[in-house]
Amino acid sequence: MREYLRFLYRCFRMSFVGDWRYKLWMLLLTIVTLLGVNAWCRQFVHGLIATGMTDQVSWGLFIANFTYLVGMAAAAVMLVIPVYVYRNKELHDLVIFGELFAVAAIIMALLFVVVDLGRPDRMQHLFMRFNFPISMLTWDVIVLNVYLLLNLHICGYLIYSRYRKRELGRWFYIPFIFIAIVWAISIHTVTAFLLVGLGGRPFWNAAIIAPRFIASAFSAGPAFIILTLMVIDRFTRFSVPKKAYLTLRNLVLVAMTINVFLLVSEVFTEFYADTAHGASSKYLWIGIHDNTALVPWIWSALGLNLTALLMLYLPITRSRKLLATACVMLIIGIWIEKGLGLIVPAFVPTPVGEIVEYAPTWNEILICTGIWAFGLLIYTIFVRVTIPVLSGQLVADRIFHTTPESPASVAGDMTDRTQEIPS
Repeated sequence: MREYLRFLYRCFRMSFVGDWRYKLWMLLLTIVTLLGVNAWCRQFVHGLIATGMTDQVSWGLFIANFTYLVGMAAAAVMLVIPVYVYRNKELHDLVIFGELFAVAAIIMALLFVVVDLGRPDRMQHLFMRFNFPISMLTWDVIVLNVYLLLNLHICGYLIYSRYRKRELGRWFYIPFIFIAIVWAISIHTVTAFLLVGLGGRPFWNAAIIAPRFIASAFSAGPAFIILTLMVIDRFTRFSVPKKAYLTLRNLVLVAMTINVFLLVSEVFTEFYADTAHGASSKYLWIGIHDNTALVPWIWSALGLNLTALLMLYLPITRSRKLLATACVMLIIGIWIEKGLGLIVPAFVPTPVGEIVEYAPTWNEILICTGIWAFGLLIYTIFVRVTIPVLSGQLVADRIFHTTPESPASVAGDMTDRTQEIPS
């Protein structure tokens, strides 16, 4: 326990050390996070009237980000599968970055649920009135928290074992990895069932919602990991094998192809059948009368996704710059499609025919950007601490040290413990 606490202390110290780019990035994220906290305090005082949500549209930007981040947490699975199922040893050390991002993504998703409640004291109703196993909300709370614990255990065990130079006990993490693979699919399925089970919202009453959740998740998550690996490869001493980019690129290509096919199938069904239940789809894609707030957004998302998919099919995305461009387009396009394009239209028009459009307020936007900044801050610290451990520069008998001649990079330099701490 003493050595573990010393490890945590060293990690805490290390999170404050880096070159000017690292410090500027952390300062920016901290400022945005604090602005988000201030906006949330304003919402706490005035209530949900500070948001753009109404009685007619009761889910907005908060739940849109929640559903998107639940999918982004699948990034871990898309790295775990080729490593542990297909035994791709070249990607073994990269799994940890996917697991760490899964932790950050689930934390952000849970924070979006908290801010959507309006007041934190309402959380007691969620935990005191479990209606298991009937309530899908109860299932969602269970699977999200268990997935968070699984990834925390896997990450903590792998990093601390590397730090102590101990061989990994396969029974202490391999079974949990395979459980996490199944659990990652379950968190998307249960979240989709949470929407599909609401009979009063015909826009969500489609069995194809759950497969779309999984396909879009397996596209956006690995796309974000590709960008993360590019940053690590560019600004640290940690070398990322080229095969990692090709493997993840192929995974994104297959998942995105399936996602586009499912989207086309759903749109065809809604418009060809032309039933009364297709009103929400019409509002989303072509608008109803003069109510067209989401039309430019969804067509922009479709354009971004199709362009990125075409780029991935062409050999040009073997270039890192073009691959990064395609990944950014996918991340933005899927956020619009799976966020605003999936949540808001279900409330417009209402079951009684009212058409009340939704537009987020600046206070709502500040809260969302603050949560995103906090999640990226956590993930940056995770990566900052993990790289020296994986590269063997932070181990149990050595300690992090910064030389005045050369400011430490994200990987950092090391000296003997006796030079830093008196006996």
